[in-house]
Amino acid sequence: MHDDLIARARTWLAEDPDADTRDELAKLIEAGDVTELADRFAGTLQFGTAGLRGELGAGPMRMNRSVVIRAAAGLAAYLNAKGKTGGLVVIGYDARHKSADFARDTAAVMTGAGLRAAVLPRPLPTPVLAYAIRHLGAVAGVEVTASHNPPRDNGYKVYLGDGSQIVPPADAEIAAEIQAITSLHDVPRPDTGWETLDDSVLDAYLARTDAVLAPHSPRTARTVYTAMHGVGKDVLLAAFARAGFPTPTLVTEQADPDPDFPTVAFPNPEEPGAMDLAFAKARETDPDLIIANDPDADRCAVAVRADDDWRMLRGDEVGALLAAHLVARGAQGTFAESIVSSSLLGRIAEKAGLPYEETLTGFKWIARVDGLRYGYEEALGYCVDPDGVRDKDGITAALLITELASTLKEENRTLLDLLDDLAVEHGLHATDQLSVRVEDLGIIAQAMNQLREHPPTHLAGLPITNAEDLTRGTDKLPPTDGLRYTLDGARVIVRPSGTEPKLKCYLEVVVPVPTHADLPTAHATATGLLTAIKRDLSAAAGI
Repeated sequence: MHDDLIARARTWLAEDPDADTRDELAKLIEAGDVTELADRFAGTLQFGTAGLRGELGAGPMRMNRSVVIRAAAGLAAYLNAKGKTGGLVVIGYDARHKSADFARDTAAVMTGAGLRAAVLPRPLPTPVLAYAIRHLGAVAGVEVTASHNPPRDNGYKVYLGDGSQIVPPADAEIAAEIQAITSLHDVPRPDTGWETLDDSVLDAYLARTDAVLAPHSPRTARTVYTAMHGVGKDVLLAAFARAGFPTPTLVTEQADPDPDFPTVAFPNPEEPGAMDLAFAKARETDPDLIIANDPDADRCAVAVRADDDWRMLRGDEVGALLAAHLVARGAQGTFAESIVSSSLLGRIAEKAGLPYEETLTGFKWIARVDGLRYGYEEALGYCVDPDGVRDKDGITAALLITELASTLKEENRTLLDLLDDLAVEHGLHATDQLSVRVEDLGIIAQAMNQLREHPPTHLAGLPITNAEDLTRGTDKLPPTDGLRYTLDGARVIVRPSGTEPKLKCYLEVVVPVPTHADLPTAHATATGLLTAIKRDLSAAAGI
């Protein structure tokens, strides 16, 4: 067994085109570090609907050039098998370690496989790549990014020619083509032959961002902005300047790309502490709102002043605010969200007489809704211009929420005032999450198993009126690994994360609010219920 492991490591080493990972692997072989080698050669990083994501390092269970070349070759074989030979594949990348190398390798593999490849000119937001696919008439797109994962990770996200991320069965078909590649020596990788795009695609994207705003709308709201050490700053500043908003005040420590993300443990605005520097800057400069992007700028976080300090709005709150703003502007088309997002969107759409759809988690599903006008997901993802970008877009979402804040500012009102109005109109929809990060993925499987074998009958004293195992699918949803509990005035969904080692439980309670005077009581009731549901769900799942 030991000899076989060393032999496999040596075979991998002989093919590895990257000096850094070759050196790393050679040292592990030399030291006879069987534990570490066994971990890295326990299988291969699995290509799924999120593409690839994992820790950087040598070996098939890590993100590295060898793994990326295989993934690119599998994607190229899939495209050729679908009759797309000679088609254009456009490639974008963020500013993480090795991202530029992975993008260049992908371009070389596509060129070698008889496809045309074009690479964005520098690290740019993921939505620019999603836009470029349709703008350039590409047959596929690749974005090299690990989004908001820790600094040690990188990833590989695949889009097809409709500009939305892959869904089954394309993921399994691409994975099969990747598996069929036996040796990297069989993958042609010319040194030239692809195009590096100029700024014209970015300019076209920026010209399109103007379209999300209403002509002659107020543009007065002042913002503090953090790019979270990612690639959002230049594009967001350009979009805000074009729109005529006041120049955002930057959180300078986080403004420029830095793959080590030195000021945050996790570069995700939702994680505790990530927004501390932005809050400090806001206390200094007294803006109307804080805007944050995640490192690849496809997500947008918003914080507002509340009770003399600052607080992050939940993704569901921003989702409802943007929906209400679009309705007020007379938007037509389908409003859509994933099953883990707040049911308030459905109420807003229904009252406005607009079609409404619920999808599985992820923008790969939301983007495919027929006639989509607006889609959002509670994890800070908003699609406000589906004709331009069929994916979440943190730049256009930032423009739209700043337009709304400006409109309210002219009326001497705030985003929180509008949230209060929505609560009185539709009931207070309060959401929360119970999220458990694990080292051992077995814990997640164990918790799901526990809930399936011993399903709870009550949570927070409320009877569960309907318990659904989503692996069976529903009349509207394809199968997925998840559980949904409907309670009287509450809803709970439990699912393993698709991109991180986390078990996620999404909670929502709905409390009627007869008048504005009843809001404090409703908030207190909702908080109590959410706390009790969390406690009982933890006990039921054994986490």
